[in-house]
Amino acid sequence: MSRLLPGTRALRTFEAAARHLNFTRAADELGLTPAAVSHQIKEIEEQLELVLFTRTSRTIRLTEAGNVLHEASIDALDLLNRAVSRARKMTRGTSLLKVTLDAQFATKWLMRRVDDFRRHKPSVELRFDITYDIRDFERDDVDAGIRFGAGKYPGLCAHRLFDNIIIPVCSPALLASGPPLKEPRDLFHHTLAHIEWSQQGVTWPNWQMWMHAAGVDDFDDSRILVFRSSTDAAQAALEGNAVALADFAMVANDLSQGRLIRPFELGIKVAPEFAYFLVYPQEAKDDARIVAFREWLLNEVAKEADVA
Repeated sequence: MSRLLPGTRALRTFEAAARHLNFTRAADELGLTPAAVSHQIKEIEEQLELVLFTRTSRTIRLTEAGNVLHEASIDALDLLNRAVSRARKMTRGTSLLKVTLDAQFATKWLMRRVDDFRRHKPSVELRFDITYDIRDFERDDVDAGIRFGAGKYPGLCAHRLFDNIIIPVCSPALLASGPPLKEPRDLFHHTLAHIEWSQQGVTWPNWQMWMHAAGVDDFDDSRILVFRSSTDAAQAALEGNAVALADFAMVANDLSQGRLIRPFELGIKVAPEFAYFLVYPQEAKDDARIVAFREWLLNEVAKEADVA
């Protein structure tokens, strides 16, 4: 008689414990207590009549049997996740389009245009998955995405949206009450903000780079406010606390509404291979929902192509 196999919940617990080789970290990931993880592992071992972990007072290790089961559990959970994703897409109908994108692009660029899309394409129900995580189109319940990167996504169609031009911005109140900004060196008397980001040997434009492009070679960047995201840097400018380097496309609405101003016209382009891209699986290129969203999105991008 064949033995019953562990259920999906138990299998996920085992996979996390085997991956971390630490019951406490596995518990944190799963939202359980370490004791609950230990109890589930013990139940699996008793059910299968196998020893999956060797335990000492300080460490745990997978046994040979544990390694075999861990590899199989990864494959099984991955297969199940992909099947669930396909099933969800099948059951939610042909009108719903789910787009994954990061919070900055959503709040600063796309959301204020969504009503226009819905007026032009009322047959498509648009929903968003807001996250900085990279979704897997086979595993996750999403149809298309907007990603920042180099545009090299195997198996995906990628459409470049716009170049990233980094410009200085500040609030009108800061300019009215603080030291004047008539030439780049006047920025020495203000608090400056930028982000630190580098990938594949490319560095996001910072104040040192902007000053060099402006012909200022004695700039001291030791007092710069450094933020993790462009949204945070732009918010510091909106609140009147700093002059920030920001992505033009992400602050264009704030500039047009007068919440931010551009004290100097000089902008620096991010390395040309990096940009925001609309991406989706190649096999979905003729999906009517994606075609409608793609055509509308690229048209919206074209409207702003010459503004910067």
